[in-house]
Amino acid sequence: MESLRLDNQLCFLLYAASRRMTQLYRPLLDELGLTYPQYLVMLVLWEDERGEGVPVSHVCSRLKLDTGTVTPLLKRLEEHGQVARRRSSGDERVVRVYLTEAGRALEAQAADVPAQLLCQTRSEPERILHWRSELQALLRQLEAASG
Repeated sequence: MESLRLDNQLCFLLYAASRRMTQLYRPLLDELGLTYPQYLVMLVLWEDERGEGVPVSHVCSRLKLDTGTVTPLLKRLEEHGQVARRRSSGDERVVRVYLTEAGRALEAQAADVPAQLLCQTRSEPERILHWRSELQALLRQLEAASG
């Protein structure tokens, strides 16, 4: 059956493309001492421009991951001195994640990563923007379909 051929499976193409993309990131992130999942966490934390800390639940929501996956990433980043976790003074149940000075400094070091990755893909920026837009739309549809 044609519909069961591997190359006709959207899920496989997304999976394979994601793995290849992550492989391209690896040497760039090795220089920063980050794994790809840690880099994603740092991207969320770097969005905290006011320095008020980010609730762990927000990190989970932004990365579409559960706390069981995010917590070990945060622990490792904390061990490396890039983040600090503290319970919220207003609500003890809420744990907030704060960038340390080292974590903030890492943002400047990582600033060139997207441009370097773009060069490696040898794709036009407009094409990358198109793919990103299409994948965002696909993600929204998949989230709506899964309830």
